[in-house]
Amino acid sequence: MWGVATVDMRVQHILMQIKSRSTEILANRLSGIYVHGSLALECFNWNKSDVDFIILTKSIPTLQQKEALIKTLLAIDNIAPQKGLEMSLVLEKYARCFVYPTPFELHFSNTYKVECLHDLEGYCRRMNGVDKDLAAHFTMIRNACITLCGASEKEIFGEVPAADYLDSIKNDVENAEKEIMVDPVYVILNLCRVLAFIQEKLVLSKKDGGIWGMEHLPTRYTKIVGNAISNYINNDMFAYKEDDKSLKDFAEYMYIRIFA
Repeated sequence: MWGVATVDMRVQHILMQIKSRSTEILANRLSGIYVHGSLALECFNWNKSDVDFIILTKSIPTLQQKEALIKTLLAIDNIAPQKGLEMSLVLEKYARCFVYPTPFELHFSNTYKVECLHDLEGYCRRMNGVDKDLAAHFTMIRNACITLCGASEKEIFGEVPAADYLDSIKNDVENAEKEIMVDPVYVILNLCRVLAFIQEKLVLSKKDGGIWGMEHLPTRYTKIVGNAISNYINNDMFAYKEDDKSLKDFAEYMYIRIFA
């Protein structure tokens, strides 16, 4: 389905639900639905990954459409992987003619599930603004994407300036020295792919970022990056202690390389 061999039946069912319900709810406002991240890059792990997708619309959905869409995503979330769904709804014009930071009309992820359940109408009224992360998402979509419906990604997503993409991915790791102790695998691999772009202009997945790091970072970091890759791909154990200086040392080294 959609030409991606690694999409298993569980994920196919989720994507079909997203496509059919979003099409029904948004009707002629809908421009397209674009799956990005680990699914598009063929490194999805049911135990580690979320289902990332962008919905483009021709005009701003009504409040009722927004509420119906969030209700649908809450229902689909019950059959989704543990990390859940991550969706941003953006006007088509901002995909075609990129603006940074990028305006969005609605967002949903695990972080906001409780808020959605508690006050759906208020959430749908409040949840809009601008998001620096969309520069990275749009860039990745142009490199690897599963198009559920709509024009091809290269046709509808314009070029993202390299400076905006770099600012976006740097923004994502600016607190790496603290966050590495909370989510070490994500932070280690993310730091590697950010540095790969800075040094070689490579747009990489987390897995490929880690592989790049294994080949280009000092040998004292080979073990820590290798362990992160194994955990990300195979769910191998990534054991560390709260006072583990190797994680902090790695984050400090990468932070200096990235932000110097």
